[in-house]
Amino acid sequence: MADETKIGVFLCSGCGIGDAIDVDDLMEVAGEAGAAVCKKHACLCDPEGVELIKTDIGGEELNRVVVAACSHRVMTQQFNFGPDMFVDRVNLREGVAWSHEPNDEDTQMMAQDYVRMGVAKVENGDVPHPELPEINHTVMVVGGGVAGLNSAKAAAAVGKDVVLVEKEDKLGGWAAKFTKVFPTGAPWTDLEQSSVYDLVKDVEASDKITVLTGCTVDKTDGAPGMFNVTIGGKQAQELVVGSIVQATGFRPYDPEKLGHLGYGLSPDVVTNVQVEELFSNGGFKRPSNGQVPKSVTFIQCAGSRDADHLPYCSTVCCRTSLKQASMIREQCPDTRVFILYKDLRSPAQFEIFYKSMQEDEGIFLTKGEVAEVTTDGSTFSVKATDSLLGEHIELKSDMVVLAAGMVPSTKVDDGILEKDEGDDAAEAADAKTDAAADEGDADSDAGQEPGAKILNLTYRQGTDLPTLKYGFPDSHYVCFPYETRRTAVYAAGCVRAPMDTLQTGRDAHGAALKAVQALELITRGEAVHPRAQERTEANFFLQRCTQCKRCTEECPFGSLDEDEKGTPKPNPTRCRRCGICLGACPERIVSFENYSPNMVTQMVKSIEIPDEEDEKPRYLAFMCENDAYPAFDMAGYKRLKHSSMVRIIPVRCIGAVNSVAIGDALSSGFDGIMMFGCKHGDDYQCHYIKGSELANTRMDNVRDKLAQLALEEERVQIYAIAVDEHEKIIETINDFVEENDDLGMNPFKGF
Repeated sequence: MADETKIGVFLCSGCGIGDAIDVDDLMEVAGEAGAAVCKKHACLCDPEGVELIKTDIGGEELNRVVVAACSHRVMTQQFNFGPDMFVDRVNLREGVAWSHEPNDEDTQMMAQDYVRMGVAKVENGDVPHPELPEINHTVMVVGGGVAGLNSAKAAAAVGKDVVLVEKEDKLGGWAAKFTKVFPTGAPWTDLEQSSVYDLVKDVEASDKITVLTGCTVDKTDGAPGMFNVTIGGKQAQELVVGSIVQATGFRPYDPEKLGHLGYGLSPDVVTNVQVEELFSNGGFKRPSNGQVPKSVTFIQCAGSRDADHLPYCSTVCCRTSLKQASMIREQCPDTRVFILYKDLRSPAQFEIFYKSMQEDEGIFLTKGEVAEVTTDGSTFSVKATDSLLGEHIELKSDMVVLAAGMVPSTKVDDGILEKDEGDDAAEAADAKTDAAADEGDADSDAGQEPGAKILNLTYRQGTDLPTLKYGFPDSHYVCFPYETRRTAVYAAGCVRAPMDTLQTGRDAHGAALKAVQALELITRGEAVHPRAQERTEANFFLQRCTQCKRCTEECPFGSLDEDEKGTPKPNPTRCRRCGICLGACPERIVSFENYSPNMVTQMVKSIEIPDEEDEKPRYLAFMCENDAYPAFDMAGYKRLKHSSMVRIIPVRCIGAVNSVAIGDALSSGFDGIMMFGCKHGDDYQCHYIKGSELANTRMDNVRDKLAQLALEEERVQIYAIAVDEHEKIIETINDFVEENDDLGMNPFKGF
């Protein structure tokens, strides 16, 4: 922190603020709180108001600025005074004037507290000045299929050097084995030749792309910007790269697990992948005798959408069967094709392709659930129930094709992960930290369960990408689809989600540009998503570290390694600046220059607690800046009123709230505390993956503290709020206040 701070507080009276709040009074409050300059303006966000602030920054030599006006989520460019100025935004508009009774005593007291909190925040923080790391701007793409080829080409197109690593001897992946693909343009009825061969030529001809075939990634050491990579195989070598795109694709679901659908009864029961191989190797014939079949039955969702196999839909199986049926009819016009489906999914423009297949008199489609597949040695009988006509049916055919689903390459086995609902592969690994996989190496994947071993990261939390229960890399799927829980490592194509080649190509471009963006941000010393451009770095006062390992275990992004004693070893370019490590540390030794436990403590202390006889309780609410606070903001925009007894503190993540701070707030006289985070569980919405879940887990510590203070558990509650639940958050706040009013005042008030 700078040796001397000089704070300027600038208050806006526009947008109805001056009509509801005594702004002159707030100027006096700001001066008493420690502001050197206090000024007001009728519209701070217009050019004149902004120039007022800029003039005082230079003329008064201010190094801290508090803008008390509208929410910090709007007018961001107007109130950005450069990277060397620490600015806080006090929300007087949506948070006070628009959501409370105008010119009311309690409304004015709320505004006063928020101004004090703003001054306390900037007084106890500082402007980040990160050390700019040495950066390598090469992008490594792992996987040479459609996703990998498109990723490499996209990164090269914007000027980056690319290293493409493929374990096979040739590029192209699965697409190189497909003789034809779905239609990619109007009229959407005709199959096309695969374009992957042209894509391979483009990549091999590029002077920006180095292709390493017959190679694997044996080790990935270091951190974003400077990954040290050991390549094994035909072109073994050491590389340094800045970011990574993992495009390692899928493998078909193990057909040996589909015996109930007839696999293993005969060579003539094949999978959709084996059908592609038949077309590539001499044409579609019965494997048992080399003869053209007179009839073929396709069984859809073979292992997919099945709780005992792959519970999810693999997206392309229905269209693949339609494509293969069309190819069979073209090559073998006398062969009849039956397609037995649960629901035939051919969305958007592919509905036209589906309709064209219905017009083929040799293709019969019917809905039904497979009950039994049997054979007499030459002919197969497929019995189905719940057909479209409501009757049981039996299909006779010479061959059976199982439309098997996709399994991501990051999945360890083909069965469902044997974990509790909502667990992921990384969580089990995080719980096991006692032994290192490499003897004596505390930075290796200590206690990690056997992983996919693709990137072979030397992270403390494991060698590869943390995955969800079905094996796909963990990410905030809606907001950050390409991001993984390893900074500057992005997933593309079927390793991320089942998709066709057309979607895979587009997906690859998105992941590649994310990898390029990461390099540019890291070069400037800034964070990537979701706090993009954040310049602060985590500081650890290690002299007080107790080696409890909570920060290293709980960081969702594996940003911390450990030495042999268990002391955390930060990797700044891995860090997402969420602050979850702040919430994890019982000693509160972790801080950011512009966000720290002390800053929160001083903000809480700056709130005036009325005496008990005033009968004005005070409640504190910590709100996640990604979902809860935007919902709260929208409520203010809609003029929904919440209790004026509540004071709001936005936090980077609810997982960044330290339980010690909650205990301190209760000890100082707050009557109750609310914590608003994102929804967690299987369909989590937390931008930091585990933050809201960890906050809920830590509530046990809070309850222990309440018991020590002899306070009721109801005084501290945690809630999950989605970004669009603006009415719910106001209702929750007001209900909490009403319920706690019945408990009476905090007995520590006044001590």
